[in-house]
Amino acid sequence: MGGTPFITVEGPIGVGKTSLAKAISEHFQFALLKEIVDENPFLGKFYENIEEWSFQTEMFFLCNRYKQLNDINAHYLKKKKPVVADYHIFKNLIFAQRTLSNQEYQKYLKIYQILTEGMPKPNVIIYLRASLETLLKRIKIRGREIEKNISPLYLEQLSIDYENAINSFEKQNPGIPVLQFNGDELDFVNNPDDLNYIIEKLSATLKKGVCEHGTSNEI
Repeated sequence: MGGTPFITVEGPIGVGKTSLAKAISEHFQFALLKEIVDENPFLGKFYENIEEWSFQTEMFFLCNRYKQLNDINAHYLKKKKPVVADYHIFKNLIFAQRTLSNQEYQKYLKIYQILTEGMPKPNVIIYLRASLETLLKRIKIRGREIEKNISPLYLEQLSIDYENAINSFEKQNPGIPVLQFNGDELDFVNNPDDLNYIIEKLSATLKKGVCEHGTSNEI
C-alpha cells in the first residue's frame, strides 16, 4: 500500500469515536490523535446556554484542532508514520452551522477556510451512527460533568446534521472511502467480535490500496 494511512473516526457525541480510534491505534500500532474536549473552558457553559457561548466554544475547538493537525502533520504524516484520529476537522462546520447565527457562521467560515488551507486530508474515514437512545445511554455511562446538561433535542438534531454532512462528504470526495457502522448493532467496546468485524473491514480497505495517493493537502 502506497502513502501513509491517515484514518479519522467520526460521528455524533457519545457514539464511541475515541474508544474505537484507540482500539484501532492499538491494533495497527498507529499514532493516536485525540481531540481536546474537557480542556475547553466554554463547553460546560455552552451546554447550559448554547446561544450565548457557541461562538467562543467553536473558536476554541477550531484553533486547537488546527494546532493538533499541524503537529500531527509535521511529526507523523510527513515522516510516513500512520495516524488514526477520533475526529475530522470538518466536524467544526457541523457544530458551528447548528449553533451560530448566520452572521457569526459566515465569519467563522472565513476563519475555518483560512486555517484549514493546506492541511492534510484523511484517506479513510470511519463513520459511526447510533440512535438517540444509545447516544444518551453512552453519554450517561461515561459520566462527563460537562455533558450532563446536553439537550436530547440538540443531540437528535446533531445526529441529523452528521448524516447530512457525511452524505455530502462522500459526494464531494468520491476517492476517499467512508466505512459506516451502526452503534446500535455493534458494541465494539464490550464485544471483541464486533471490534474484530470493524478491524477486518478497515484492514480490507487499507489492503485495497486506498491510500496509494498518500495524504492530500486539502481539507
